[in-house]
Amino acid sequence: MIARRLRRAALLTMLPAALLLNMSGASAATLSPLAVASGASPFSACTLGSAPGAVNYPNAEVEPWVAVNPANSNNIIGAWQQDRWSDGGARGLVAGYSTNGGTTWNRVAQPFSTCAAGGPSRYDRASDPWVSIGPDGTAYSVSISFQGVGYDNAVLASTSHDGGATWTAPKTLIEDLGSPQFFNDKESVTADPLIPGTAYAVWDRLVSPTDNPRATAHASAFTGPTLFSKTTDSGATWSPPTVIVHTGNKQQTIGNQIVVGPDRTLYNFFDLILGTGKNGIDKLHGLNVAYTKSTDGGASWTAPQVIAKLNTVGVTDPNTGATVRTGDIIPEPAVDPATGQLYVVWQDSRFNGGHYDEVAISTSTDGGATWSAPAQANTPKGVPAFTPSVRVAGGKVGVAYYDFRNLTVGNTSTLPTDYWFTSSPVGTPALGDETHVHGPFDMMTAPVARGFFVGDYAGLAPVGSSFASLSIRANDANTSNRTDAVFTVITP
Repeated sequence: MIARRLRRAALLTMLPAALLLNMSGASAATLSPLAVASGASPFSACTLGSAPGAVNYPNAEVEPWVAVNPANSNNIIGAWQQDRWSDGGARGLVAGYSTNGGTTWNRVAQPFSTCAAGGPSRYDRASDPWVSIGPDGTAYSVSISFQGVGYDNAVLASTSHDGGATWTAPKTLIEDLGSPQFFNDKESVTADPLIPGTAYAVWDRLVSPTDNPRATAHASAFTGPTLFSKTTDSGATWSPPTVIVHTGNKQQTIGNQIVVGPDRTLYNFFDLILGTGKNGIDKLHGLNVAYTKSTDGGASWTAPQVIAKLNTVGVTDPNTGATVRTGDIIPEPAVDPATGQLYVVWQDSRFNGGHYDEVAISTSTDGGATWSAPAQANTPKGVPAFTPSVRVAGGKVGVAYYDFRNLTVGNTSTLPTDYWFTSSPVGTPALGDETHVHGPFDMMTAPVARGFFVGDYAGLAPVGSSFASLSIRANDANTSNRTDAVFTVITP
């Protein structure tokens, strides 16, 4: 949250442009027919969650995540924000689930907000959907749940034992009531791929004299450590939250996400933000792609190690300057389940002299001790590329992202946006010969939430030697159904 309050373009240190990746190492992929996973909102009759000046976007889905059941690859579960609010969160979170490999989808409201059956009475908004499935088929999902008006907020967790069709009553991992000092943000959950019944949740907790989490902070002092909680009984109980990344004054983490190596090492990746003062960040240290790791199941963690600077300048419409809210401050990691090689992607402006964001990738073959120099993962087209995802499947590393390459000079009435996928054999990435997943769609149709918004992240998951993709597509000029979550299986 705090990082999003900063004017990034004026604050980032510009680094020399990196060399492009070898573009000859991959071939175009094939796609299954694009399927719409979302549907009519289950919250259409709910009038809760409003706040002064807030605009709601009925039937708008944003920020999807996706997971494939290791015990049954035909079972795929996605989650997304449903009915986005302009000033933060949504009326609730919805899970989409498929039993035929993503060809058709069913949907159910998750119990994370008052608008949903079985949801908490205290929280009328929910955000940051996430889902992960363990080796026994247990699905874990988490939410940031909070109030449209008020300070109460919590991290909640729910599980599904039937492929996403039903979800348990939510468990509270942390709850802060009645105080503007605390806000829990950007949670994620990772099912241990090797230990049935075990999953790990991480998030940042902003601690400051701060104001309502929906609004802009004006505190000069804050901190935002990373918190961790664990279940070993399939989500029936969760451990009390503990701090695993300690931050000092005017420092925070955001975008925490755990991946699990084949030797059971836990790696938590995040953006380490080092600040200098009121509404500012340190121009020298600023935003950093970082990680910490645990070799004892989360009982202890190493000190954070910085992988690279995160040189985002944010994303705007190249023709109008209008803001597009993206995953600009959130690194996305992946691990090769066979070798333990680590990968991380993020938005970065280093490849074009700091003018606009593109996609950077770095990799480690020694458990994070050393990392390759950041290299460019997107095809350079002279326009922003943003919100990347990365996963490893079948000996390939795959990266997906959006860009504006189909925007023509002088077009100020629409913002054509496309979604792309590129892959490479594992090892030193040689990404190229990208595949068009969907688009162009008009980003101007998307909900406006501090900019045109389809999410801080999109879903990409391994399924055999292919990749399951769940992303957002805007429905051009359709203001009654601005966006949909769309699914395809990508086979390099």
